[in-house]
Amino acid sequence: MAFSPRQWLLLALATTLLFRFWLAAVAPVTADEAYFILWGRAPGLGYYDHPPMVGWMLAPLAALADAAWLMRLPAVLVPSLAALMTRAALRRWFGRDEGTACLAALAVLLVPMNVWNVLVTTDTPLVLFSVASLLAFARAAQRGSPAWFVAAGVLLGLAFLSKYFAVLLGLAYLVWAITAKNGKAFALVFLGGLPFGLLNLYWNYEACWCNVMFNAINRHEDDGSGWSLATPGLYAASLAYLAAPLLWFAWRGRGRLREAWQRPGERALLLAWLVPLVAFAALSPVKRIGLHWLLSFMPALVLSLALALERRQLAASARVFALLAALHMVPITVIAALPLDTWQATRFPARLVFPGRIAELLQAIAPDLPGRSLAADSYAAASLLAYHAHRPVPVFGRGTSHARQDDIDTDWRAFAGKDLLILRRQPPLPQDYQPYFSSIETKEIALGSGTYHAVLGRAFDYEAYRSGVLAGVRDRYYRIPPQLPVGRCYFFDRYFPQ
Repeated sequence: MAFSPRQWLLLALATTLLFRFWLAAVAPVTADEAYFILWGRAPGLGYYDHPPMVGWMLAPLAALADAAWLMRLPAVLVPSLAALMTRAALRRWFGRDEGTACLAALAVLLVPMNVWNVLVTTDTPLVLFSVASLLAFARAAQRGSPAWFVAAGVLLGLAFLSKYFAVLLGLAYLVWAITAKNGKAFALVFLGGLPFGLLNLYWNYEACWCNVMFNAINRHEDDGSGWSLATPGLYAASLAYLAAPLLWFAWRGRGRLREAWQRPGERALLLAWLVPLVAFAALSPVKRIGLHWLLSFMPALVLSLALALERRQLAASARVFALLAALHMVPITVIAALPLDTWQATRFPARLVFPGRIAELLQAIAPDLPGRSLAADSYAAASLLAYHAHRPVPVFGRGTSHARQDDIDTDWRAFAGKDLLILRRQPPLPQDYQPYFSSIETKEIALGSGTYHAVLGRAFDYEAYRSGVLAGVRDRYYRIPPQLPVGRCYFFDRYFPQ
C-alpha cells in the first residue's frame, strides 16, 4: 500500500531526527562550535563577531552539561520545527489540504543542508526566528492585522540578534510595503524590531563598535574580497545544491507565481526569498556567498511553490530531496565510522583530526602545565582547548580578523611576569616569542600520527607585548571611523587609555 504524504513526512521526521541525533553525538566538536559554546558559558549582550542570540540559546544547555549532543540540540531540532511550522501555516492560514501541507514540510525538512548540518552556528537561531517572522508577516499581509505586523517585527528583531543577514528579510518587508502602498505596515514591523536593534547599537557603542568593525571592514580586508568571475558561479552552484528542483519548478511556473503576486500574503512569501537571493546575486561578484547564508530563505521558497503551483510539482521536488538525503546519509555514516588517523594524510587534518585529539593533547602537556598559563596561537585551538579544559585559553599573538572575542575576554596586563605554555600546530619561529619572555623553550608533542608544538615562555614581558603585538592589533583591527561616537572601548581602556 502506498504511503500518504503525511506518512512520508512522519517517516522522514523520524529518520532524519535519528540520523541527526546520532551524528550530533559522534562528531567531534569543531573549533567554531567550541567558540560559540564558550559564549553560552558566559552569556552577554554581545560578542565580537556577532550579536548574542547563539550565546543565549546555548546558555541553559551549557548550564546543564557540555555533552556535544546536548549543545547541538537546537541545530538538530530546528529543521523539524521549520518543517512543522510550514505545514501548520499552510493548513490553518492558507487553507491548503493535508497532502500539500505535508509535502511542503517534507521539502523543507529534506533541503540537503538540513539533513546533515548538526553544527552549532549563528544560523540555527536565525533560521528559527526568520521562518517564524516571515510566517507572521505573511499572515499580517493576508489579514491586514496590526498585531501580526508587530509580531513579525519582534521575531525579526530576534533574528537580527542572531545574525545581521536578517536585515535582508526586513528589506523584503519594505519592498512589500512599497508595492502594497502600506507604509503603516512597515512602521509596525519596524517598531516591533526596534528594541532589539537599539540593544545591539548600545552594546556596540560601549564595545569599540566591534560588530561593525568586523562585519563591515576587517573581515573583508582579510578574506580577499574583490571582483571575481568565479564567485557568481559558486553562488549559482550553492543555489542549485540547496534548491535546484524548487527553482526549476518556480521558473516553469512563473506565470502562476505572477498570479500569486496579486495576493498580499503570497506576495509577502515571494519577496521573502526573491529579495535576499537577488541581493546575494548582486553581491556575488565581489564576495563569496556562504552556503549557510541561504538556508533561512528556503522555507519561504517552498511556501510560495506550495501555494502557487501544482501538488505534483511539490511532490517531485520532495522526491529529489529524498534521494539526495539518502546519498548524503550513507557516506556520512561511513566517514563517521572511520578512525581519525584515516584523515591524517589529507589536507584537512586540522579540521577533521585535531578536534578529536584534544583530550590526548591536554594529557600530553599536563606535566608542563603546573605554574604556567595555557595559551594558543589561534582562536581555533584556543576555543577547543578552553571548551575541553574548562579554563580560559587566550590567543597569543596578533591573530586574524575572525573570532577576536579573546580581545574582550583576555586582559594581558594580568599575565605580566607569569610563565606561559603556548600551543601551536606549526613549528614556532623564535622571533615570535623571544622578545616577550626572559627565556623560551620549545617541545614537540606527538598527536596521533602528527606533531604539535609547545612554547614554554618564562616571565612574560607585558610592556614588550603591548608595543610589539597589541599596538599592531590596535592599528589593524580597531581603526574606528571618526563618524562613530565611542562610549567605551575595552581595548583602548586596557592598553592605550591615552
